[in-house]
Amino acid sequence: MVKVYFTKDISPEGLLKLYNKVNKDIQGKAAIKFHTGEPHGPNILPKAMVKALYDAVPNSHLVETNVYYDSPRQTTEGHRKVLHINGWDSFATVDIMDEEGTVMLPIKGGKHFKEMSMGSHITNYDSMIVLTHFKGHTMGGFGGSIKNIAIGCADGKIGKKMIHTYPGQDQWSVSKGPFMEHMVESAKATVDYFSPHITFINVLRRMSVDCDCAGVAAAEPTARDIGILASTDILAVDQASIDMVYQLPPEELHDLKERIESREGLHQLDYGEEMGLGSRKYELIEIE
Repeated sequence: MVKVYFTKDISPEGLLKLYNKVNKDIQGKAAIKFHTGEPHGPNILPKAMVKALYDAVPNSHLVETNVYYDSPRQTTEGHRKVLHINGWDSFATVDIMDEEGTVMLPIKGGKHFKEMSMGSHITNYDSMIVLTHFKGHTMGGFGGSIKNIAIGCADGKIGKKMIHTYPGQDQWSVSKGPFMEHMVESAKATVDYFSPHITFINVLRRMSVDCDCAGVAAAEPTARDIGILASTDILAVDQASIDMVYQLPPEELHDLKERIESREGLHQLDYGEEMGLGSRKYELIEIE
């Protein structure tokens, strides 16, 4: 059975303990896919945690792509200004993977897509570590590892448009079940490209109903911080994250559950299973 590791220790030390449980296939030049967030975002991952992972992985590089919505991060120039504001460039040079164009990666078994447009630099890497702030999401219901690479590796002009927009329709015309399926298929392109040299870490802290894309406008979290989960299986780590969130007391769970279920977010998990993205059955192993 797939192993998912868990610690309540939300710290650089806790993060590295879990990473060391799931890093056996990380080799060569390693991309750390994280979320840069909007300027001064209150919920983005602590810089010390990201830096600890970056420092611990030889030949690693923080990676991101430009965004599809109205934001300074829509352009590489604006994105780099946000990187500076949020302090990411104080310890690393972040690779904006679509800065120099795009590349198409194949999607095996997709019913919506046969390939997905990604930032071209993705093919410069031998491995990927998916470091995710697990939280709610305006369109996805929740944003876990699937969302992080599905939207986050797709380039800002073509790939994200493929996921969000039906041809000739409104920018955000794809929603609910079809949107979840688009995300899963995009995520599968990245997982298949790197497999088995890819691993996944979800940090369950400051879980607003809003993505870090919302920046300072994000709703204040009503759920407590839970911990960190890690696995070599993307579906298992997202399923375990949802399972832990759904164990929260009703007053803490209410807002997240409403956001997840009103967007049909759980369809990420059953369609992921249908697509062969990973396993929803797992063994949870707690690390002190």
